[in-house]
Amino acid sequence: MGLRRRLARTRYDLIHAQFGQSGLPALPKRLPLVVTFRGDDLEGIVGRDLRVTPVGRVLQLVSRTVARSADACIVVSEHMTQFLPPTVPTRVIPSGLDLELFRLIPREEARRHLGWPLDKRLVLFVGEPATPRKRYSLAREAVDILNRSLAAELVIAWGALHTDMPFFLNACDALVFTSMQEGSPNAVKEALACNLPVVSVPVGDVARRLQGVEGCELCVDDRPETIAAALER
Repeated sequence: MGLRRRLARTRYDLIHAQFGQSGLPALPKRLPLVVTFRGDDLEGIVGRDLRVTPVGRVLQLVSRTVARSADACIVVSEHMTQFLPPTVPTRVIPSGLDLELFRLIPREEARRHLGWPLDKRLVLFVGEPATPRKRYSLAREAVDILNRSLAAELVIAWGALHTDMPFFLNACDALVFTSMQEGSPNAVKEALACNLPVVSVPVGDVARRLQGVEGCELCVDDRPETIAAALER
């Protein structure tokens, strides 16, 4: 109702909804509607059993309904088109990032800024550990295996200030990315902007982002032993 009151008071040329469910209040349409789908709106929310939850299935249904009514649909990664009806014309536009913020910072400077030791090997995990699809336990197990042959510490960046993230990325030795579901993850692109090696499972558009990038590795599977071996290399 708040959206409709605002539309009645002010003249707009179009509505651009971020995430499929955000387009629902714009229906039935009074203005052209553009929708950008970003990930779990099309792929569904997963629970602790790593399966799509009932709420996640409703979200998928809502997103597909909105897509059929939209004048234009955008997805942030090519693989997401498979979750939309084939009759819906779609453009692929990956998310961008702020290259003035995500920049190269000397490692010693970044560690001093964060108050971290200069002599430890640090592996960065940027997701919310409690979010099932981020699979923190998989990253934890991989680093535990790595420690059998190479000492390393897993650092969690969740909850850090956004302005501090470039320091986290420049202070660490590698980013480990274990999500089972993503669109076009900004964390990977931000790591690349900071010249941080990335070890990732195959997810979203990560394969395309890491292709040909020296020091980065796309794991052939998501076994912790495979991830640990890639981190060691």
